[in-house]
Amino acid sequence: MIQRIQSLYLIFITLLSGFFLKGSFLKFNKNSGSEIYLNFRGIWETTLAGNPHMIISLIPLSVIMLTICVLSFAAIFLFRKRRIQLKLTLSLIILTIAFIGMMLYYLFWVIGKYHSELIPGFKMFVPLVILVFGILAYVGIKKDENLVKSYDRLR
Repeated sequence: MIQRIQSLYLIFITLLSGFFLKGSFLKFNKNSGSEIYLNFRGIWETTLAGNPHMIISLIPLSVIMLTICVLSFAAIFLFRKRRIQLKLTLSLIILTIAFIGMMLYYLFWVIGKYHSELIPGFKMFVPLVILVFGILAYVGIKKDENLVKSYDRLR
C-alpha cells in the first residue's frame, strides 16, 4: 500500500535524489581566489573573471544518482511484490554507498590536486540522509515480509 511508512521513505529518497541533481553539492575555495565546485555534470572551476570551465566530467556519479532516483520511484509502486521491492531497496543502499565513496574520492582528489579548502554546505550531507532513508525503507519492507510469512504459517 502507498500509505506504508517505507513508501514514504522511498518518496523521500526520490525527492532528495531529485533535489541533489540540481546545483552544486561540493564547493571549494582555491588559494588563488577561484572557486571549484562539483555538480551533476562534473567538476567546474570558476575563475576570478567569473567564467566557469569544466575540469572533469563526472558521468559515473551522474549515472548513479539518476539510477537511485529512478529505482526509488519504481520501488514505490512495487508494494504488492515485496521481494522485488526488497531487492530494489537493497540495490539503492548499495548504490548510495558507492555514490558516497565516489564523492569522498573526488572530494579528497580536488583538495589534494588543487590545494583547496572545502566550503561546508547542506547538500554534502544529502547522500547520508538518502542512505538512512534507504535503510529504514529496507527494514520496513523486511518487517512486512516477515509478517506476511508468519500469517502464511498460521494457515
